[in-house]
Amino acid sequence: MSMTSREDHDASSLISQVEHALKLSNDYALGLVHPDGHWYGEMNTNVTVTAEYVFLRQALRLDLKTDIAAYCHYLLSQQNSDGSWGLAPEYPGDVSTSTEAYLALKILGTSPHTPAMRNARAFVLKAGGIARVRIFTRIFLATFGLFPWSAVPELPVELMLLPSICPINIYKFASWARGTIAPLLIICHHQPVYSLPNGKSTDNDYLDELWVDCTNKSVPYGLPLWDLMSQGEFAGLAFGVLDKVLYQLNGLRSIPLIRAYARKQCIQWILERQEKTGDWAGIFPPMHANMYAFTLEGYKLDDDPVRLGFQALERFAWEDEKGKRIQACVSPVWDTALMTIGLCDAMSPNKQTIDHALAWIRARQLLEPRGDWRVYRPQLAPGGFSFEYENSWYPDVDDTAAIILAQVKHDNGSIGSNSVIAAATWILGMQNPDGGWAAFDVENDKLFLNKIPFSDMDSLCDTSCADITGRILEAYGLMMMKYFSAKSDADPLLHTLRAACMRGMHYLASTQEPNGSWYGRWGCNYIYGTSHVLCGLAYFVEKRLVCVMVKSALQWLKSRQNDDGGWGESLLSYQSPDREQQASTPSQTAWALMGLLSHLPVTDDAIERGIRYLVSSQRPEKGIGSSWPQAEYTGTGFPNHFYLGYDYYRHYFPMMALGRYLQGSRGLN
Repeated sequence: MSMTSREDHDASSLISQVEHALKLSNDYALGLVHPDGHWYGEMNTNVTVTAEYVFLRQALRLDLKTDIAAYCHYLLSQQNSDGSWGLAPEYPGDVSTSTEAYLALKILGTSPHTPAMRNARAFVLKAGGIARVRIFTRIFLATFGLFPWSAVPELPVELMLLPSICPINIYKFASWARGTIAPLLIICHHQPVYSLPNGKSTDNDYLDELWVDCTNKSVPYGLPLWDLMSQGEFAGLAFGVLDKVLYQLNGLRSIPLIRAYARKQCIQWILERQEKTGDWAGIFPPMHANMYAFTLEGYKLDDDPVRLGFQALERFAWEDEKGKRIQACVSPVWDTALMTIGLCDAMSPNKQTIDHALAWIRARQLLEPRGDWRVYRPQLAPGGFSFEYENSWYPDVDDTAAIILAQVKHDNGSIGSNSVIAAATWILGMQNPDGGWAAFDVENDKLFLNKIPFSDMDSLCDTSCADITGRILEAYGLMMMKYFSAKSDADPLLHTLRAACMRGMHYLASTQEPNGSWYGRWGCNYIYGTSHVLCGLAYFVEKRLVCVMVKSALQWLKSRQNDDGGWGESLLSYQSPDREQQASTPSQTAWALMGLLSHLPVTDDAIERGIRYLVSSQRPEKGIGSSWPQAEYTGTGFPNHFYLGYDYYRHYFPMMALGRYLQGSRGLN
């Protein structure tokens, strides 16, 4: 056999393998769909979410006995070999996460003398003990008298009274932050101390074994003012001075009339944002904190806001052979949109399933004039989609762009539909002045707020990011190619889309790393960011600016390919970019392949090696087809602080990559 014949045979063999892999993955996807047409996979996080739910139930004296074994089984299953708990699998131990897990286990009745608890205690003490935990962990410990409230930053509830035109007000914080800060203001006003199994005390010794020095628990939570000044941290210095002034003024509690009014306004703000189902923003932190806030303000457990809130929290529970845990969020709209894209890219023959899924999604489009985004964009017509089942106040820009892609990939005619036009128009209005797009808000970029003493996660703002901007360019590029190419240049929406994309491209040019990659805000990390940008830029390659960006990005992606043909990147790349590579994962390999496939021929060696990795790593699962095993978390909540493991990332992204390869092989893209 000649070299050419062998190459043709190898290519034909690979295409046949891809076709078979896609059939198996299609079967698996169809086996997971709910009767009403949607998909919903577990969102994995670290153990703090479950631990904090245990704290809440202990604080309000709710039943824990029923689920003791299930909670303990889950918490212990996540413990590292050194006794710690980390932010994600294969991630170094974290003192705050480990402290919260230890306390939850002890509340649930686990003896501190068991090997698991002894190992956990040794890790926490080696890491500096409770004195080193984050601010939020301090607050939870303070509610049990395990940390003095004087060692928690002042959070005056009068913040809720500041109008939106002020440099600092509740709307200057990211959506996820403001929803959590509001109930924290109430909690920190009351400074409650709840009972533990050993009783109630403002200086409870229940966790003294985790203190390096339990005789001195008034540990400062920030750097001394002099150090901030010497380091040139003037925003931090200003907030530090303000915090000390507020402390001297007893947190403004000495003005009872204003304080009472502020508390009332805060509770009213929270009530307005509660969904009929009891949810708040579709995420755990505000839902959890609001239960404390309402009960502290006199609400009973059977009052509707509290009763419905607990029902919503229980709907976040996930229980299987690993035990019971609470998810930080649920992602049915996101999962359904991306699974639909995966099926479309894979050229699934099951058109009726995709029709059903898109109908389920379209019914959830947010078309009422409601949402915090309207504070700074009051004239913008609604049209976004949220991430979760119930979240009418916080539509997600990234989610909305993915839904445009899902609809257009399935049916070109949907481009002119009311759903797509409303979604595209809403996204246009959410573009930031820098040309990029953020997740939930616009012009939410006051980074000095991260210097506030209670911000130890650097996540109080929602700024433009490359990965979302790339997805929006992909959605708009597909719309313009499939629909507007045949329309007059005078079409006002076409002109607006082009102008927005041009601004987006300039934003991407300004944020490209020197090595050619882009930072991934919502996925790990440079592979995620670079892939999404490349997929978006594929529709604008005639621009010289784009050609320059793409060339270095492709070179970077190729340089990060592993010997097995796949790609992998550690979550530690958020701390240190030189710690990028790790063992290959299906989702990250798929991201890299989609980036390469959007600009290179399917015969490119890097692409073929990546495709072979995906084909060879697919495994039978649940007797309903095949998928790709992946334990690593590749989703990001807050870089360096909170990570997400979307269960279906390991499935629909490889489907997209294999499907696009197959389309390219057939000359269909």
